[in-house]
Amino acid sequence: MVHAYHLVLPHYGFWLPNDPRGSWSDFVASWEIARFGQTTRHLEQRTLAMLSTEERAIRDAARRALRYPPVTLTGIQALSVANGFKEQSIKSDYAVWACSILPEHTHLVVSRHRYQVEQIANLLKGAATRRLLADSNHPQAPYAKPDRRPPGMWARHHWKSFLDSDQAIENAINYVLENPTKEGKPRQNWKWLTPYTGLSPGWTTYQ
Repeated sequence: MVHAYHLVLPHYGFWLPNDPRGSWSDFVASWEIARFGQTTRHLEQRTLAMLSTEERAIRDAARRALRYPPVTLTGIQALSVANGFKEQSIKSDYAVWACSILPEHTHLVVSRHRYQVEQIANLLKGAATRRLLADSNHPQAPYAKPDRRPPGMWARHHWKSFLDSDQAIENAINYVLENPTKEGKPRQNWKWLTPYTGLSPGWTTYQ
């Protein structure tokens, strides 16, 4: 029984479909990116440090071929994203148990909801985008055409893990909360998060 989800929302350019670390993509839509290899349809447990010099060079070349530079959030932009998540969580009554917004990707642990996980992810990304626009600090604003919205700041796809036990949820929460420290950044203690107090028989199911 699925009780929660660990969501990873990559920012634009962070993890390409033919990334040598592996991916969950079936197709490379951009010819400019496809020149650097076909999809790597698996998610290996590899980090950038584990790539060979040749693999790292191919990855860097593919990223340079993107239409826009990869999105790297500043601290102020991360705060706008968090406020967007907060607004959507209140509106849709999500229980978000953990959230870490890193420069190139975002992690969340979200309780199961009447919405399917794909809709949860899309609504959260949309709310964050609206808040960035309202705060006039969208990371893609320099590339917007006159009187048009900026290009998207999120990758097309997201990753999700299904959490089916109290232990799995606690492990995911700890992973997300500690994730910033791997990049030398402090833990993020957002006040709008819902404290996790263990599973109860009253959790929400699909309708």
